[in-house]
Amino acid sequence: MSKTNATMTEVYNHALAAWAISAAWEIGAFEELREVGPLDTDVFAADRGLDARSVHELFRALAAADVVSREDGKVRPGPNFDEADRAKSLFHWMTRGCGELFSTLPDLVRTDNRTGSFYRRDAAAISVACREINAQWWNPVFLPVVNELDFTYVADLGCGSGERLVQLTRTRPGVRGLGIDVAGGAIDVATKAVAEAGLSDRIRITQGDATALEPRPEYAGVDLLTSFMMGHDFWPRAEAVASLRRIREVFPDLKHFLLADATRTTTYADQDMPIFSMAFEFAHAVMGDYLPTLEEWKPVFEEAGWHLTGHYPISVPADSVMFHLTPAE
Repeated sequence: MSKTNATMTEVYNHALAAWAISAAWEIGAFEELREVGPLDTDVFAADRGLDARSVHELFRALAAADVVSREDGKVRPGPNFDEADRAKSLFHWMTRGCGELFSTLPDLVRTDNRTGSFYRRDAAAISVACREINAQWWNPVFLPVVNELDFTYVADLGCGSGERLVQLTRTRPGVRGLGIDVAGGAIDVATKAVAEAGLSDRIRITQGDATALEPRPEYAGVDLLTSFMMGHDFWPRAEAVASLRRIREVFPDLKHFLLADATRTTTYADQDMPIFSMAFEFAHAVMGDYLPTLEEWKPVFEEAGWHLTGHYPISVPADSVMFHLTPAE
């Protein structure tokens, strides 16, 4: 059932609130309100080297969406604070990670402009957002499965922030990790995260295109492969089959492949799209990426030489899933 119609004033002010949620995360406002309690706007701004007038307006935008309440210079959590705190990485992905993409939308939808590298996103911001998204919604599905697997060398395709590799190697003494990402910004974030975790001797971060992998000496011995939120990059279908076959070839010792991604939604009314799903599908349409449905994925695995051992639903974005694949004999 569709929700009550929003007024254009609400749409306008809530659009501004979306940017404010992302900024509030970066400047530490969510952490302060969650762990310390009500804050004085002027004191908060001064303590963090922030412009007080700008911070006042940021909290006003948050108050318009009931994320906070304001009274006499004091800011307190509002009715939507807990939900916004949990979902802040989704807003960060949209506003910081894809801000330039959405702000240049009138240019990007023109077919004459859709050649070469026609759009830009902030890979570092997306990596930071995805690290939090993984922690909130994907790890509760991923960890129970991976904890039951035996492995000694894990590679992560599209490693982003590197958090998954840090987590797996930190909890598994002796396990080595290899991160592979095409984006320089993500590699910088991951390399820093690995160093800060004191795991540079066990995790290596490398640059590589997951859709065009070539054999490398460091791929030998990888017995667990993970890839989160980039499976759609393998598509269209013929290219997905080819990419999945290539993965089998370049990782000759692979025993398990955990492939997790969003799939295209087909059952929601426009007004009822769950949080993040519309932005995710919209952005990838603009980028020219094809998002397959769950049913489109399944026959691809068998054709590419993989056995689908299991699939596990993930709630955000809607209709996301983690596939557990093993090489077919």
